[in-house]
Amino acid sequence: MLPRMLAPKRAHRRSGRAQRPRFRLAAAALTIGALFLIALQAASAGAPRTARKADGVERLYALEPQVFAAINDLRRAQGLAPLRLSRALSLAADEHSLSMAEHGYFEHSSLDGSPFSRRVVAFYAPGQRRWSVGENLVWASPGLSARRVLDLWLASPPHRATLLSPAWRDVGLGAVRAVAGGVYGGRVVTILTADFGVRR
Repeated sequence: MLPRMLAPKRAHRRSGRAQRPRFRLAAAALTIGALFLIALQAASAGAPRTARKADGVERLYALEPQVFAAINDLRRAQGLAPLRLSRALSLAADEHSLSMAEHGYFEHSSLDGSPFSRRVVAFYAPGQRRWSVGENLVWASPGLSARRVLDLWLASPPHRATLLSPAWRDVGLGAVRAVAGGVYGGRVVTILTADFGVRR
């Protein structure tokens, strides 16, 4: 399989006061597959938002705890604090993975084009003034293992930086499998969103 990375969105700062930014956002996205370069190039140029629903969307409840454990094993090995599993971040990640599968796109932006931070913070830190969030994405056809997810992220500097940031305290994961259209070309795909965060 050949990895291909979508260029991550440039880091932004957000705050309740425009003149004094306080919040960091980080994002990285990764797609893999040996035969999907045309679809992946389309994804990096801006994926179409299709109305077509994916067939047989299935939540991968078994993969999520495996990835969570692998992330914390890696962080401990690097001398970093392990992350807590956040229900709020998991809800944000679930929503995004489902949306990407159902509408055939692969981007950090939400279906309506709004930045990922708006989606994540609506679940994770509504009304709070100080927060930081980050996101890693990956998809493959037909499946992914926790080890493969981490290997791909570690091989990509932007993904590695997000994964190993000492700032994070929480993580949420959302993994789905579907026969998906749009950039996925009607293939069976596994899509994983990992949302990272800290509230101060």
